[in-house]
Amino acid sequence: MRTIAALTLAALLLLGPAAAPALDLQGHRGARGLAPENTLAGFARAMAIGVTTLETDIAISADGVPVISHDPALNPDLTRGPDGRFLEARGPLIHQTRFDELRRYDVGRLKPGSRYAAQFPDQQPVDGERIPALAELFALVRQSGNAALRLSLETKLSPLAPADTAAPEPFARALIAAVRQAGLAARTTIQSFDWRTLKLVQREAPEIATACLTAQQRWLDNVGAAGDAPSPWTAGLKFSDHGSVPRLVKAAGCPIWSAHHADLDAAQVREARALGLQVLAWTVNDPAQIEKVLDLGVDGIISDRPDRVREAMQRRGLALPRPTPVLR
Repeated sequence: MRTIAALTLAALLLLGPAAAPALDLQGHRGARGLAPENTLAGFARAMAIGVTTLETDIAISADGVPVISHDPALNPDLTRGPDGRFLEARGPLIHQTRFDELRRYDVGRLKPGSRYAAQFPDQQPVDGERIPALAELFALVRQSGNAALRLSLETKLSPLAPADTAAPEPFARALIAAVRQAGLAARTTIQSFDWRTLKLVQREAPEIATACLTAQQRWLDNVGAAGDAPSPWTAGLKFSDHGSVPRLVKAAGCPIWSAHHADLDAAQVREARALGLQVLAWTVNDPAQIEKVLDLGVDGIISDRPDRVREAMQRRGLALPRPTPVLR
């Protein structure tokens, strides 16, 4: 017995401490706090830092190309025209603009003096960055050789502004087709605040995971907990029929619940876990907030500053995603 115990102890010493549970570290819009958002430069920066997942936003151009953009129209706080000047107002809608026209705009720098630029003082400009096609991001991921790297793609549309984007069905089908063509279905999650697109993905592409995004904030509430009618965002589901956000997400068929970090508490995380859901917190940048969310025991964090999340993970002994530098 003593010999067996000694051998067991020796094995443990050789192996070191047990591996900590993995945390899904998602670089939000690439690494928006450090590099231009939703650009190939931004994604390359996130990969060089080391993330589990590249999180980004999808729009569909007038000629049906899935492109990467958070906003349905060109954002004047980060878009310069062919003349090199920042747009003076909201630009054209992406779904009314051909992809070759979108490529004429430079999105590699924040507009100096804008409120948006003030939020990201550490972002380093990369002049000449263009709105990428989703296929270009897929190519960058393949180039990295990192077969563990995942993608989280958000269908960016709103039931409150249907004229601003493609309709939910063609939007979701275009994205499904692009993911399947790239052979990345097993490594992709499609997420949305507008659960109509997720319902279609679940029905027509069950091999692609879905994540229900939620916010219960003054500036966006897609849950509608205070109302008697279903929220326009939740594909016909009514909060009062389920009684909690985790149960609402479960009813929506999403295995992943991605919640605004300020909406989460320990009880909800426990309830979600009991329902078999993974819990992600978005968008967490402040070091104190990162620590708070980690204390809740979430499964993942979406952050503009994946470098800060890695530092917190390292202090806690959590396994770190490997950096994957790529040359462009």
